[in-house]
Order: sequence, then structure tokens, then C-alpha cells
Amino acid sequence: MPAYHSSLNEYPDTRTVGNLGVLPIKTKFRGPAPLADPNEADIIDETLDLFRANSLFRNFEIKGPADRLLIVLILFVSDCLAKIGTSRTTLNQIDANKSLNTLAVDNFPIPGDANFALNAHYAPPASRADADYLRGYLTQVRQELAARLIEKLYADGTGKPSKWWMSFQKRRFMNRSLGTQ
Repeated sequence: MPAYHSSLNEYPDTRTVGNLGVLPIKTKFRGPAPLADPNEADIIDETLDLFRANSLFRNFEIKGPADRLLIVLILFVSDCLAKIGTSRTTLNQIDANKSLNTLAVDNFPIPGDANFALNAHYAPPASRADADYLRGYLTQVRQELAARLIEKLYADGTGKPSKWWMSFQKRRFMNRSLGTQ
């Protein structure tokens, strides 16, 4: 059974930096990301929907620039769940939000950096300006993804993270990690 791919691979007029797609998102955070239609699913919604199914796969055939972004975001969700799961005490929603927001904005490697985990599959940005744009875009996407993940994790109102989501904290998509925790 093949992994689930992004439906946004055929998104028209997708800007690419290196070979990573820069897709529109619905966001409340400031940054360079183009804004998506609020009535349609964006790459972050898709990441949260496909995370649990795709995290069971060791192989993933890349079919377009949106798949490359999907891989990075799925690996970031894994790191977020690991961050929440490895805390000494069970984090409430406010503490988890602070922790994941800090993780989202911390310095992280981008394609082309020596310590980026997936350099074999990603082309580096063509210029310094492209690299800065990509870092800003990924920071904004990571912030929005962390905020939406917190909403899903704590949706039941108990103040504890969902055990159905936390059961995936030790699972590694493609046996990889971004190593951001």
C-alpha cells in the first residue's frame, strides 16, 4: 500500500525555492507565506489529516513540490509530539503551546544546510535571499502547524493531550527526524 500524497502537488503557480513548494496557508502569524482561501484545506490541514497514516510508512515516493513540504511538516509534527511526550510532567494546553511555539521559532536547518536531515532529497535555495525567504516561510508554517496541532491534541477539553495522537510520539516517518527537539 503506498503512502498518501499531497493533493496540492498540482496547485497552479506554486513558487518553489530549491525544489520545496511554497504553498498558501491560512494563518494568523506574520510572515512571507501567501494567504489561502479560508474555505479550502491548506497544506497544514493536509499534514494533520495525513500524519497518522503516513507515519506508518518507511518509504515515500515524492511526486511534487507539495510532497516535499508535506514530508518536512510531518517530521515537524513528530518532533512536536516527542517534545510534549518527553516533558517531565504532563503539559497542559498553555504550557504545550509555549513549548511548541518555542520549538517552531528556534533556529532550524533548511535544505542546503549541512545538518539538514534530508539533503539528499532536497535542492538548496539558489541564493541567500531565497534561503532567507524559505527560512521565514518555514518558520511561519511551523508556528501555524504547532498552533493547530495544539487545538487537535487538546480538543477533548480534559487539559491533557489526546492519547490517540500521543501514541505516535515514538513513530518516525521514513525512520527520520528533523532533530529539532
